[in-house]
Amino acid sequence: MSRKEREGPEPEPEVGDSPFYEGLGRDEPPSEDPNRTETLPVSPWPGAEAVLDGQASRYFASLDANIGDLQQRAQQLIDRVNDSRKEDHTVMSGFRESLLMKVSGLAEQLEERLFHLYGLHNELIQERLQELAEVMERVGTAEAELRQVCRTVEAAYRDLCLQPET
Repeated sequence: MSRKEREGPEPEPEVGDSPFYEGLGRDEPPSEDPNRTETLPVSPWPGAEAVLDGQASRYFASLDANIGDLQQRAQQLIDRVNDSRKEDHTVMSGFRESLLMKVSGLAEQLEERLFHLYGLHNELIQERLQELAEVMERVGTAEAELRQVCRTVEAAYRDLCLQPET
């Protein structure tokens, strides 16, 4: 819908005190529609057009400066974030190295303690095996003595059973 087709009072722009709108002498904000073409109203006196062009060019120069400033500030923020990330990476790398060193040291201590315990257990096992060997030898001796007793009892029984009865 073009400006000529509208009927009734035009709504006030919502932007308010924007220097863009007051300097252009228009009652509505510029449209985002690329197909829409608008012409500035022709001024009633010959020097007014130059004044409007001067105000617009100052506004656009100011706008360009503001955009440049915003871009620069955004880049500074991005740089700070990247620097902070680098610092975080450095801290985490240091932490990882420190943690690896501590874990490695603790693993070595644990390994040494385990080997010490293995040595103690091996000594205990050797002692018990020696005691078991001694006990088994005594059991073997007792078994041999018991067999000898059994043979003696058997021989005595035979002698008693084979004797003539008188």
